[in-house]
Amino acid sequence: MNRRMEIIKELDLTLSKVSDAECEKFLGFFDKKRRYFFAGAGRSGFAIKGFAMRMMHLGYTCFVLGEPTTPSIHENDVLVIASGSGNTASLVSMAEKAKSIGAKVMIITIDPTSKIGKIADAYIQVPAPSPKVQSELSFESIQPMGSLAEQTASLIFDSLVLQLMERDNMTSDEMFKNHANLE
Repeated sequence: MNRRMEIIKELDLTLSKVSDAECEKFLGFFDKKRRYFFAGAGRSGFAIKGFAMRMMHLGYTCFVLGEPTTPSIHENDVLVIASGSGNTASLVSMAEKAKSIGAKVMIITIDPTSKIGKIADAYIQVPAPSPKVQSELSFESIQPMGSLAEQTASLIFDSLVLQLMERDNMTSDEMFKNHANLE
């Protein structure tokens, strides 16, 4: 079997173990009247930036933490974090600050019992292995480090976008109107 097919089998395994209930709870926090802040580090950071972009295409007000035009977070805003471990110090600090202000915190993580997981209003557990986290849901991947977890998170984000498209009655053509046009 070639490596691409092995990766697809791993992704099929992890995605089949993602909780529908956790995804539904996560989706319940999305309302176009709110503002959304997205944060992640490393490859999880790349995954969440892709999610933030699609949420903007859907018409949500979105900001990526660390960008110079990101405003301050306020009560009832939502901080969405991608962190395999859920214990990345900078992200823990952001989550704690957001909670102290009265913002909601959501995380996609391997470990919902992590520091961020424990204070999150909603989480989606990624059942994939990582050298940073031991999980009873994980197995040994052929891929290095946390690659499978990061790929799984990206695909979960894409599935959430599809669900929000359906819920919000948005088409890809309508979303494309929000696509960058100064390229």
